[in-house]
Amino acid sequence: MQGDPELNYAYFALHECGIPPGTFAKMSRREKAVLFAFIDIRVQERERMLQNLQA
Repeated sequence: MQGDPELNYAYFALHECGIPPGTFAKMSRREKAVLFAFIDIRVQERERMLQNLQA
């Protein structure tokens, strides 16, 4: 993705996890870091699944 990385995570958090922007904005840095790590794991798993389907 391009642009502001935190905005990209906020977009994913809203559309994939149902976390509203206001809630996201109020999260501590530590909470956001954990959320970002979880999102990264989820995206990596999706990429693996897509590669397996294409193989």
